[in-house]
Amino acid sequence: METGDPVRGEPVAVLLAAGAGRRLGLGPKALLRHRGRPLVEHAVAVLREGGCRRIVVVLGAGAEQVAAGAVLDGCTVLRNPDWATGMGSSLRTALAALPAEAPGATAALVALVDTPGVGPAAVARLLAAHAAGAELAAAAYAGVRGHPVLIGARHWAEAAAGAVGDAGARALLRAHADTLELVECGDVAVPDDIDTPEAWAAWSSRA
Repeated sequence: METGDPVRGEPVAVLLAAGAGRRLGLGPKALLRHRGRPLVEHAVAVLREGGCRRIVVVLGAGAEQVAAGAVLDGCTVLRNPDWATGMGSSLRTALAALPAEAPGATAALVALVDTPGVGPAAVARLLAAHAAGAELAAAAYAGVRGHPVLIGARHWAEAAAGAVGDAGARALLRAHADTLELVECGDVAVPDDIDTPEAWAAWSSRA
């Protein structure tokens, strides 16, 4: 990518979509059908509509099946061979690849594939917070930190070091709680994730 590329100097979206959905028993979460298409496609569309022009998708469980069953045109697709160790390994996979896959990116906006209630408005608010100077930001719901999370480039190494098991960026955000900007999104998004058949049934009935 050349220096003059218009997306240099902007955040890159990182979509974590490697989970097997064992508790759901319905196969990889990325391929759950939501509004007529795989959940991973829905999540990519949300990121694009929210203002992300570069998107990195991390696959793991059933990666070949997901790649064959979902349209991810325009995205950089990474495979995480250690997906079974937890979400942290997927975040590490993405952060390690970003300098080469998204040169010049100023931050990573990290989103989860299994939060279909988080729409473009929440993504746009986090991007706006970064444009206004935030280096660490997270969507908040009634003041409680949730997803997506925005991690400035200078924090990537620290974020990767603390991303173990299913913790993701939790250690980083706790360590920098004094500078973390919480961006209230409770009026425009629903933060529920999909981890059980009951949760999926409840979400599907209102989607």
